[in-house]
Amino acid sequence: MEEMEEELKCPVCGSFYREPIILPCSHNLCQACARNILVQTPDSESPQSRRASGSGVSDYDYLDLDKMSLYSEADSGYGSYGGFASAPTTPCQKSPNGVRVFPPAMPPPATHLSPALAPVPRNSCITCPQCHRSLILDDRGLRGFPKNRVLEGVIDRYQQSKAAALKCQLCEKAPKEATVMCEQCDVFYCDPCRLRCHPPRGPLAKHRLVPPAQGRVSRRLSPRKVSTCTDHELENHSMYCVQCKMPVCYQCLEEGKHSSHEVKALGAMWKLHKSQLSQALNGLSDRAKEAKEFLVQLRNMVQQIQENSVEFEACLVAQCDALIDALNRRKAQLLARVNKEHEHKLKVVRDQISHCTVKLRQTTGLMEYCLEVIKENDPSGFLQISDALIRRVHLTEDQWGKGTLTPRMTTDFDLSLDNSPLLQSIHQLDFVQMKASSPVPATPILQLEECCTHNNSATLSWKQPPLSVVPAEGYILELDDGSGGQFREVYVGKETMCTVDGLHFNSTYNARIKAFNKTGVSQYSKTLVLQTSEGCNFETQSAPYSQLVDIKKLLAVAWFAFDPGSAHSDIIFSNDNLTVTCSSYDDRVVLGKTGFSKGVHYWELTVDRYDNHPDPAFGVAHMDVMKDIMLGKDDKAWAITEGGITKGATIGVLLDLNRKTLTFFINDEQQGPIAFENVEGLFFPAVSLNRNVQVTLHTGLPVPDFYSSRASVA
Repeated sequence: MEEMEEELKCPVCGSFYREPIILPCSHNLCQACARNILVQTPDSESPQSRRASGSGVSDYDYLDLDKMSLYSEADSGYGSYGGFASAPTTPCQKSPNGVRVFPPAMPPPATHLSPALAPVPRNSCITCPQCHRSLILDDRGLRGFPKNRVLEGVIDRYQQSKAAALKCQLCEKAPKEATVMCEQCDVFYCDPCRLRCHPPRGPLAKHRLVPPAQGRVSRRLSPRKVSTCTDHELENHSMYCVQCKMPVCYQCLEEGKHSSHEVKALGAMWKLHKSQLSQALNGLSDRAKEAKEFLVQLRNMVQQIQENSVEFEACLVAQCDALIDALNRRKAQLLARVNKEHEHKLKVVRDQISHCTVKLRQTTGLMEYCLEVIKENDPSGFLQISDALIRRVHLTEDQWGKGTLTPRMTTDFDLSLDNSPLLQSIHQLDFVQMKASSPVPATPILQLEECCTHNNSATLSWKQPPLSVVPAEGYILELDDGSGGQFREVYVGKETMCTVDGLHFNSTYNARIKAFNKTGVSQYSKTLVLQTSEGCNFETQSAPYSQLVDIKKLLAVAWFAFDPGSAHSDIIFSNDNLTVTCSSYDDRVVLGKTGFSKGVHYWELTVDRYDNHPDPAFGVAHMDVMKDIMLGKDDKAWAITEGGITKGATIGVLLDLNRKTLTFFINDEQQGPIAFENVEGLFFPAVSLNRNVQVTLHTGLPVPDFYSSRASVA
């Protein structure tokens, strides 16, 4: 847990946080430190004096400051406080952590109140020493910032875990090691002090004495203060405002401060955010594991470079010793070049080891801190910091992205000695690069006769020019977004054919290809225009490229199956992925392999098995729908879950994206009016079921006649 210690120290004083408060930027400060870094702006530049003097600045501008709107969402979080023109220049100092800290503009008044309760000078401004974002304090002063009870709990546990043997609390000079703790007195005693101060008679005989270790645990488990509302200090938090992302009390709700906001139960949001943080930690944990394996790989590379260096030097010396004395003078120069390459490789790898070690230590520290935060049982305190922690975890995971865990140096020495020249050419002897620079490959050629589209998929084929002598190590295929937007990479590899799935129906895509090798990349090929199917209800085969120009005149249906790649792991597939059931008693979701964003689409599902009155659901969903709950329980799916579904029943799903409607049929009878309207986006056929249900998918079907007639009349 030592790596977590830097998460627990104040950036101002460098010590463990004492009564930490949470700034609007999600960073923490000790209450005393926050007061110490307050800066008082001159009265002549305050919002009140500006309005009184009638300066050119509008009341609206300073009204924003009065309402602390410097940290609104519109300006990306916060304003940057740089002082005022007439303010005297105040030299900054550095905290033990190296963070720039601005001292107060005037010494704090003598007071016996706590830092949070002591009066704050007018027009006080506080600047976060970590992100340097600033804000003007309102009348509440430091009391307007919530206290981080969760961080206090983590620090308590950390300090207790680091503490040495427990000492007696009543020894006058050198405290002896404690032997017991009284649970009622909450005091640790050594044997002499226990006999002197806590004799086992009278009222003290009923007190319970426990071992010191057990007493430490009971102290740790004792309830801490419950977080209270910053606006109503006598009220505990009871609800959570989703828009403001903060716990609130019932009095805040009665006053109407969050009347138009979505408010949820504190316990439910606590569990939800704990779950989100745990899920984010799973991804970060995988990155940390990969980083540890990568460090092992880098350390092995050091040994391999050492071994390869010795082997290469031995080979070089053997070749040079076979030549005459004139070759010895050249040998020293060649060895120097090898050693330089050796040192360069070692330096690159060691630098990468050092960089990766630092990043891994920071990642591990954040993980340990988050795990300790999850252990906290204070919902409101947890919710005050959970959003910031989730963002930090995702940001740290992104920093372990593509290329971070790839060695920057190879273990091979790309050098070879040519010992065939004659003695008179010895002085011209030099290394020959085994991997000499070569030209970039030629531009690939698209094979139009093999390029085609089918439903919302496109297949492209290409080859190298017949007379090309420079080999290509791979190819990069790019498509635009179907609306004339920017190109994006959809395939990188050695194959010369690729099928791209999941395109929009009735859309025109532009495709291009280029080749690459170690030297660089070729020019792009000519752009190929592809037209996907309209997604109507008449069958056709894949159209070759020569027909793509007229493909809009054809009407096509979508043939697809269930998608094992995106389904829950409990889903069981059969019949070429057209039939599905489940191994779990809980509902699990499976999606179709084809997504729809345009056109009219119809498919059916037959119920092959229906035992013990399960609740299967049929409909459509987005790709990111939750796979472990019933379809339609979240806002990513639209489904039917009841009404005449038995064994042998046929459920029809009609998705009309032209009218933005979703309609259901059971045994060829429409179930009421249109089930859902204003359906927009990319949708996949979806089913949720458990082990008591088995269904089979049927695609490529015509739309029901009465719907087609109604559509034509409309």
